[in-house]
Amino acid sequence: MIAPLEQPYTGSTRTWYRRTLLETARTDQRILCLDSDMGGLEDEFAAELPEQYLNLGIAEANLMGVAAGLAKMGKIPFVNTMASFATLRAGEQVKLDIAENDLPVKIVATHAGISAGHFGSTHFSLEDLAIMRAMPNMTVVIPADPIETILAIQAIVNFPGPAYVRLGRHETAQIYTAPYDFRIGQAVLLREGCDVTVATCGVYPTTIALQAWERLKTLKINARILNFHTLKPLDMEAIIAAAEETGGIIIVEEHGPSGGLGSAVAETVCEFAPCRLFRITLPDEIRDCVGDQQYLLKAGGITEENIVNASVKLLSR
Repeated sequence: MIAPLEQPYTGSTRTWYRRTLLETARTDQRILCLDSDMGGLEDEFAAELPEQYLNLGIAEANLMGVAAGLAKMGKIPFVNTMASFATLRAGEQVKLDIAENDLPVKIVATHAGISAGHFGSTHFSLEDLAIMRAMPNMTVVIPADPIETILAIQAIVNFPGPAYVRLGRHETAQIYTAPYDFRIGQAVLLREGCDVTVATCGVYPTTIALQAWERLKTLKINARILNFHTLKPLDMEAIIAAAEETGGIIIVEEHGPSGGLGSAVAETVCEFAPCRLFRITLPDEIRDCVGDQQYLLKAGGITEENIVNASVKLLSR
């Protein structure tokens, strides 16, 4: 365990990922940390395990190619870069070298969504889930808080094939109070409810959904809150159950309108259990804005109020 349970898991998901990676690599020499001048890893990981650390510099395509080669040799490379660079700049190498060869490269991408919004649209990552979800053999994981980040990293080490783990940048709220039985591909029921289902993924959407749940209670609306920490493989059983047992599904995610959790849920219910559906995603127009993550989430409509209004609207149809 990375920290005693009585201590709060404060900090960013990025911070806890790095601690977990170092802790795990101490006892598993197959694990390599491949850096792209992200800053901090050379002071933490490399200082203690220099033989398991390699800095490839700001050359993401080369980074993925080297990772594929090391994986072919029996290593478990953890690739560290920003989400927009991992999925777009190095997308071809991820597809051809890693995904199509089903190699155990673990791509851990920070600054996902709009967590690097202060840098402007060049660092927005609103299509990364769509891209990675479409890659063959790729597992896609989106932890909701530090505890879930620890569990996700521990789980993907020996999980077969490549994986993409989507992390933010800033200190975030704690969703879980202690480690739990984390399973790749199995959604977590955070709140019971039979009127409407709110399906979320990621830190801020899940936090905001839980805040909306409190508001909905005052309106006599019992909302089921589901955290889809794994986008691929998707927990289709949880989606079908939500479609059949509640009045409809509202999806909340820090992603563009195409290809993310909303699209995955829509595809599932259309095929297996048609139901009322409402998506709360970031619009394409958000790329014209610059600001911190909290500001951009509100500007893009990822708010407690919109979840409440969508629930009322969905149930009134």
